[in-house]
This record gives sequence, structure tokens and C-alpha cells, in this order.
Amino acid sequence: MPSVYIETYGCQMNVSDSELMYGKLAAEGYSPVDAPEGADVILVNTCAIRDNAEQRVIGRLGELRRFMSKDTILGVTGCMAQRLGPRLLATDSRVSLVVGPDAYRALPELLERARSGEKFTATDFDLEEHYEDFVARRFEGVKAWIPVQRGCDYRCTYCIVPTTRGPERSRQLAEVVRETREVVAAGLSEVVLLGQTVNSYHDGTHDFADLLRAVGAVEGIRRVRYTSPHPNDFSDRVIAAMAETPTVCAHVHLPMQSGSTSMLKRMLRRYTREGYLDCVQRLRTAIPGLGLTTDIIVGFPGETDAEFEDTITMCREVRFDDAFMFKFSMREGTPAERMPAEWTIPDAVVTERFDRLMATVRGIAREKNLGRLGERIEVLIEKVARDGELLQARSGDFKTVMVPGDASMIGQYLTVELTGSTGATFTGTPVQARAPLPALA
Repeated sequence: MPSVYIETYGCQMNVSDSELMYGKLAAEGYSPVDAPEGADVILVNTCAIRDNAEQRVIGRLGELRRFMSKDTILGVTGCMAQRLGPRLLATDSRVSLVVGPDAYRALPELLERARSGEKFTATDFDLEEHYEDFVARRFEGVKAWIPVQRGCDYRCTYCIVPTTRGPERSRQLAEVVRETREVVAAGLSEVVLLGQTVNSYHDGTHDFADLLRAVGAVEGIRRVRYTSPHPNDFSDRVIAAMAETPTVCAHVHLPMQSGSTSMLKRMLRRYTREGYLDCVQRLRTAIPGLGLTTDIIVGFPGETDAEFEDTITMCREVRFDDAFMFKFSMREGTPAERMPAEWTIPDAVVTERFDRLMATVRGIAREKNLGRLGERIEVLIEKVARDGELLQARSGDFKTVMVPGDASMIGQYLTVELTGSTGATFTGTPVQARAPLPALA
């Protein structure tokens, strides 16, 4: 059997796509392997959201040469493949195929033809493709990524996703439920529903509220998560479904990007500062104890000191549990590329703002986490921690908790007491279940 190794970069959707590719190729007689050494096929599944992600992949393609024989097939898949297409073939002579996110069905055929020396680019969009007949080879030990939507109809001025993933389209609710049942049958109890703006899901009949209720009701499911939603698509129906479905986790990753209304307008985010705050309030009112995380961009073209200050004050007002913070990265082909050159923010200014933002967000998170010491919460053991001595677990509200134990505990749910915090993560001590009191005579 020929062997295949897939190296994955980027978001959870890319992880899910790699699982689908592994599953498809395994069904066609390929043997998945965990390292590039000796692999007959090496695929690099790429991200294009920021320039440094693409530069990292280009560097990695050069490094992978040392693992290749003259017969090894090297391919690039994913968003960077979709964006650059034939340019990738011209950049690296060892690359044999470039395959976008809607063309993975053709992978087995393309690989066979590549063995005869042919080279291919497959980057056409297919608005009907959801890979329903693929059986994913899941490599997350305790949870399953389930794509429910592909593409994006928003046109944020900084974002390359509509170019690399195409227009938005949703799977049928029944298909998502079917896959969820298969996940449970395979022994997993947590699912993560994926979409570029996942809460805008609509299959023509059912909306995201219907989907949450249906997936959350599947027997054997204990946790339902989703990412990433858009603030504009949190209808009262969706919020009610979250609040009323016990298996839906009390956590929302709600991308903010900026706290300034004028900046949000230039980003074409389609909401205001006040609109975002209203969304946060509605969520927190309906779901007490909600964990709230976000994305924030620093240094978008034209960002003034006052607009950046709006972001700082927004973080202080919302008090996020954590945030992914990014320095703006110009992407070829986005509307931001056409903004006046004089709007470019000097690197030194961006760095100073970024450092200040990080200190603000992390300081708030640390304060909130220290205030939770002594709480008892349920966690799911996900994996062995990097130090090899503790286990990494996750709470329903998305807190990372390190607990003592061994690998045999992976996949178990435990009640732990939060006993310490580094500021970003917790340490926890398992709580022994109390024996029931004897019945009265």
C-alpha cells in the first residue's frame, strides 16, 4: 500500500479537511502515516489568512525535500493552493499537484497521474461539494470536527477567505445529524460544528438554532461546540437554542476585530461598537457564566490612536476570557490592498499597540481566572500535556485545566477543583465523588 502523510496548517476547517483527505485516500488503498520520512505521498494542507502563514509553508516545502526520494509525490492543498494555483507549481519544481478545498474528491486520480510525471492544478469551486460520502479519519482523540457550512458571503475588507473558500453554502441538517450519530458510535462525545460564519447556517429549511437543537439531542452527545460565528447572525432563536440545549457548551468565540465603529466600517464588518455590545449582553443574559473569547486585529490601514483606544476600552468593558490578537497582514486580492498607501501604520506603532493590547487582554483574563480558584467544574481530559507529566483538560466554558493522571484517562469527564492558575490556564485537583448516604430505616 502506498503511504500518505498530510501536514496541516491553519484553522479547524483545515484540520477537518485533512481528516477527510486521509479518509478518502485510505478508502482508495493508501496507508496514512504520522511523519514524512519514507512517505510515498506528502501533502501540505495550507492556510492563506496571513502572509506569515504562507511564508512558513514555502519554507516548509523546501525542508520536506530531505524526506523525499525521486518517486515521492509532493502536493499543496487548501487555501494557499486555491489562492496561488499555478504559481505554486512554478515556484517549486518538486510540487506535482495544487488542489483547492473543493477538489479533494479528485485526489486519488490526480496522484495516480502524477506518478507518470504530470502536474496539475485543481482549484475550481464546486458549490454542491460537501464530501458527504467521505468517511473522515479523525485524529483528534476526544472530539470530532464536523463542517456544516463552507465558504463565506461576507466581504470583510481584510479577509481572503471568500477568495479561497468561495460563496457560503450549508449542508442539510439531516446529514449533519447522521454524521453526529456516527461520531457517537465511534466512541466520541464532543462535536465542534464548523463554518466560516457558522451561525448564518441555513439549509433552505432549517437555521442554526434548529441545527443546535438537533445535534444537541443526539443520544450519546455530551458537548456541542461551534466556531466561528458572526455577531450579526446571533438571532434570538439561536441564543435561545444555546440556552435551552443542555449539551451546547457555555462558550462563544465572538470575533470583534476592533472596538471602533469607524474602524469596523472600514473593515466592512457590518456592525457597530454598540451592536457588538448588544450581542454580548444578550448572550450573557441568556447564558449565565458564558465563556467569551474573541479575535482582534491591530494596525489595520488608517487606524488612529483614538480608534485603537476604542479597542482597549472595549476590551475593558467586555472583559473577554481570552483573545487571539493579530497584527494586520495585507493579503493580495482583498479590498484592503486598494486602500491609500498613506493609511499604512508604521511597524513600530503596530508593535507598541499590539503589546499594549496583549497586556490589557491577558491582565483581565488573569484577574478573572484568579477569581475562580476554588470552583469545582467538569472537564474533559483531552491529551497528555506538553511536559508529559500532567493531562490537559477542557471545561465546558473553554478553560484549559492541567490535572494529574496518566494517558488511560484521556476521554474521561472529571469534576475538578481549580487550585491554581498561571493567568492563562488552570491547575485542577480531581474531586472524589462522595458515597451516597445510607437509607434511613
